Amino acid sequence: MHDQADTKNLSVGAWTKRCYFAGRALMDERLRPFDLGSTQWYVLWYLVNNGPSVQRDLGRALELERATLSGIIATLVRKDLVAQTSDGGDQRQRLLTLTAAGEALWRRIPDLSFIHDAAFGGIDEVDLATTIRVLKSATERLQTLLRKD
Repeated sequence: MHDQADTKNLSVGAWTKRCYFAGRALMDERLRPFDLGSTQWYVLWYLVNNGPSVQRDLGRALELERATLSGIIATLVRKDLVAQTSDGGDQRQRLLTLTAAGEALWRRIPDLSFIHDAAFGGIDEVDLATTIRVLKSATERLQTLLRKD
């Protein structure tokens, strides 16, 4: 039987999930005319902001599983938005670089910061800091538990 505290914790998780999915749906809606999904956008964003990257490092940075990232990269390569080449000394490692077409598309994509502003604009900074602290702590606890298994 769940007590009141369990219900409150489930509510936090439910609202976190709803907020994430609402933001992602809005992002996907704005990216659809560019034939991009939100995860593809994150890969392009990373390459624009960090430059060429080894695929393994990109997966870690974006916290994507290898199989998921491989599919996303294959799609972006097929669309000629990202180039995938061998990384110098280690032929198994793939270096990802934004292509000229990828750079041109990036310049056409609308600024998506309005999503963050719509969700969190006008909310007290102290409340936001508390929310970040609580969610960060909860995430770290769950990740620690995952590593123990």
